[in-house]
Amino acid sequence: MLSGRRYRLELTAEQAGQCEEFANVCRAVWNTGLEQRREYRRRGAWMNYVPQAAELAAAKREHEWLKAAPSHVLQQTLRDLDKACRDHGTFKVRWRSKSRWAPSFRFPDPKKISVERLGRKWGRAKLPKLGWVRFRWSRPLGGEVRSATVSRKGGHWFVSFLVDDGAVTPERHAMPNTVVGIDRGVKTAAVTSDGDFHDREFIRPGEAARYRRLQQQLARTRRGSSNRRKVITAMGRIMTRVADRRGDFCAQTAAQLVQKNALVVLEDLRTRNMTASAAGTPVEPGKRVRQKAGLNRAILDKGWHRLELALTNAARYTGTPVVKVNPAYTSQRCSACGFVTENNRESQAVFRCKAPACGHHEHADGNAAKNIKAAGHAVSACGDLGTSRSVKQEPVGRATGRTPS
Repeated sequence: MLSGRRYRLELTAEQAGQCEEFANVCRAVWNTGLEQRREYRRRGAWMNYVPQAAELAAAKREHEWLKAAPSHVLQQTLRDLDKACRDHGTFKVRWRSKSRWAPSFRFPDPKKISVERLGRKWGRAKLPKLGWVRFRWSRPLGGEVRSATVSRKGGHWFVSFLVDDGAVTPERHAMPNTVVGIDRGVKTAAVTSDGDFHDREFIRPGEAARYRRLQQQLARTRRGSSNRRKVITAMGRIMTRVADRRGDFCAQTAAQLVQKNALVVLEDLRTRNMTASAAGTPVEPGKRVRQKAGLNRAILDKGWHRLELALTNAARYTGTPVVKVNPAYTSQRCSACGFVTENNRESQAVFRCKAPACGHHEHADGNAAKNIKAAGHAVSACGDLGTSRSVKQEPVGRATGRTPS
């Protein structure tokens, strides 16, 4: 099974300059290749990896600066571009902006990568054109190296090794017939149908106050100035620590959930669509833009999508299927009697069933998690219906008074 191992690099000034140069060349190749593909699509034609790789080889004979980066690194950039265009569409793939893109590049050939351990805390790796680079040995490799990716984050360079750890997905979970539904929220990151609340504060109050001051300072700096770069670097260091805490929380929570449950059920939430700006266009501006912006920040801060990715990754080692169900009415349906009305949810945290013969009440997120679990049972019993088809029907007696035809 393929898995990633990331380590912090300790580069010399010369090696750091080389990494910056490699990343800039890869960014130029990506943007040029993307523009070429878009131009071909505008004319009704298609450009793929093979002719672009041939043109890259010809371009290297004319432009010396392309020779700064290893050839297979540039070829890998074109392969990544080809995959992105095929998966998402040529016009939906983003440009790699110098100011917004985190520099990175990949060495895809394991035969050109060597890794050695120097001691308890240090190791080193031999990478093409970079030579031997030192890194902090924070965890064992645990497998055969398949590729290496060098990236910069928060002012530091890191190397990520893709390794084959030899693990195999088990055919049967250690605790069969166990199911959990997970409701992701903006107050609590994840609430399970078992009544467990998983949450953590990712940014500390002092860091939040410092980040606000840096934002104010950034607004007073001049574009392109050295002071502006210093402020952006300081803001990046804070957000890097926040992102690392969020990733650690998602990984630990996911590991606990898949170890205890043979089936994990999530709502099929389109996070990118849900966090789109409400500003609209200048011609048709949106409504309640500031409120929507606050909701977007809360959703992104809780790491909904990152938790989903962590669950999918951890589930490979336990054999736990991760099922996504339609989120319709999960927050309005009573988990005890099935009655649905928007009035059932009295507040963000309080759920009280309005059915005359029920009166069930509990935490609103816990009730939603139980409904998600029930929907997952329906999917597992009938087969995976796909997330585009609802596994729940609007019940009789909804607040509108309509009955199913």
